Amino acid sequence: METRPIFFLLAMFVAAGAFAEAYTWTDEDGIVHYSDRPHPGAKIIELGESTGARSRSTTRPAGTPNPTTEETEPSFGYSILEVASPSPEETLWNIEATLDVTLAISPPLRPGHLVRVYFDGEPRMVSGTSFQIEEVFRGVHNLQAEVIDDTGTLIKRSLPNRFYVQQSTIN
Repeated sequence: METRPIFFLLAMFVAAGAFAEAYTWTDEDGIVHYSDRPHPGAKIIELGESTGARSRSTTRPAGTPNPTTEETEPSFGYSILEVASPSPEETLWNIEATLDVTLAISPPLRPGHLVRVYFDGEPRMVSGTSFQIEEVFRGVHNLQAEVIDDTGTLIKRSLPNRFYVQQSTIN
């Protein structure tokens, strides 16, 4: 049995893996997806050669030519943006209409980036990652946060956070 065809096929499979592309996109809920198949609006992730060490990857819109490494500039993104307090599905008692909110964000907020929160669907610009919302009365409430850059472009959106406010009554 001749072994050359087997080595040729093995080399083809290894070469195909070296030229594989991956895609990334963010859906309307702010969730980042990754796939080996194209998706409308997806960006191609250029995977570097595997050397056993961490390699740097970059993204570009699907269908655009592959830039040279000198032209490639790393893009910035937040790995974490979530409402840390109040917790999802938490019930708060007797908050006296003032809600303390804390956001978890990593890496820290960059200069020029702003935080916009949606409290029960109403947008509000806030300063920083810890703030208060006034006039929060009993009932079911929703809170969601976004980071936007200085041009107003959405960078990252948290998942919606539903919580409850209860008020004790005096009879």
